[in-house]
Amino acid sequence: MKKVYVFAAVLGLLAMATTFYACKKNASGRSALNLVDDATLSSMALQEYGNFLSQNPPVTGTPEALRVQTVSANVIAGVQQYLADVGQSDKINGFQWEFNLVNSPEVNAWCMPGGKIVVYSGLLALTESDDELAVVIGHEIAHAVLRHGNERMSQELLVQYGGTALSTLLSSKPAETQQLFNTVYGVGSTLGTLSYSRKHESESDEAGLYYMAVANYNPNAAVTFWEKMSAQGGGGTFVLLSTHPSDQQRIEDIQSHLPKAMEYYNQ
Repeated sequence: MKKVYVFAAVLGLLAMATTFYACKKNASGRSALNLVDDATLSSMALQEYGNFLSQNPPVTGTPEALRVQTVSANVIAGVQQYLADVGQSDKINGFQWEFNLVNSPEVNAWCMPGGKIVVYSGLLALTESDDELAVVIGHEIAHAVLRHGNERMSQELLVQYGGTALSTLLSSKPAETQQLFNTVYGVGSTLGTLSYSRKHESESDEAGLYYMAVANYNPNAAVTFWEKMSAQGGGGTFVLLSTHPSDQQRIEDIQSHLPKAMEYYNQ
């Protein structure tokens, strides 16, 4: 029995050491567990993104598709400018941006690792202005820039495989690695339906405000958009609300970031 306790203690110490040495600061300055190299995760994301688009052909040549392309491109330019201004351009090294509109009644949008963005047509009916659409796109891009999906993958790697790096696990257990990715990113149900923590949501709300503001979209639209979403409730086709819960505290937090966001907007 004593040997069992000793073994458990050693495993605990190894897990603690892995956690300590694998932590890196994300773009918000918070230390986050990172057992996932960007190249491997982006490659896996690109494969699933291609699979998704093969089953959900992008909408092209319509005013709605042009709107998504225009707002997405502008917000991406805002991301690039904002990160350059704060000396963090390296946070999007290797990103190959792509954005598509797909025809679906779901109120949803997402951005996969590496900058692969999808907006569902159901969202456009609720984003009455380009400012509101920029709120959602900026928020989703922020999740990717801040490596929130990477952090979730790292947490699962630590729990299920004792902190094995993603690239190592992929070479030794490819099937298990793919299943882990599928679970974390919602593959097999609705791709991109990763349910983030409140901390992740708050970080992305703040960063997304700054991105859209630098892109010259009014960040005040974030308050009106999330108030409208909160009033809708989370049932039916409102996938965005099942993965991005909206409540009064969230809106108040967004309001607290508006003065700084408006400084970027008014520059």
